[in-house]
Amino acid sequence: MDHIVTVQDAVTAFADFMEPTAAELDAIEREMPVILADVELLDAHIATLDRTPSEMDARRIRRARRRALAARVALLNRTAGVSLPGDAA
Repeated sequence: MDHIVTVQDAVTAFADFMEPTAAELDAIEREMPVILADVELLDAHIATLDRTPSEMDARRIRRARRRALAARVALLNRTAGVSLPGDAA
């Protein structure tokens, strides 16, 4: 009889110790404005995949691109003052 090893891998893949830590969840929360801005930019690009972009589409893409860049700048400005653990630079 052959033992199925993949079942054990599937069970341990969702073990409690594999959950994100509080620090990881905080990092995701800090990056959420950037993630949402990137999703908005992707949505604007996806809307124009099957057709020639109109002037309105071009404006939407430009606005979404500016929001994504502004969200990245805001994230960098917020994290610039935060020191890294272990006094790393």
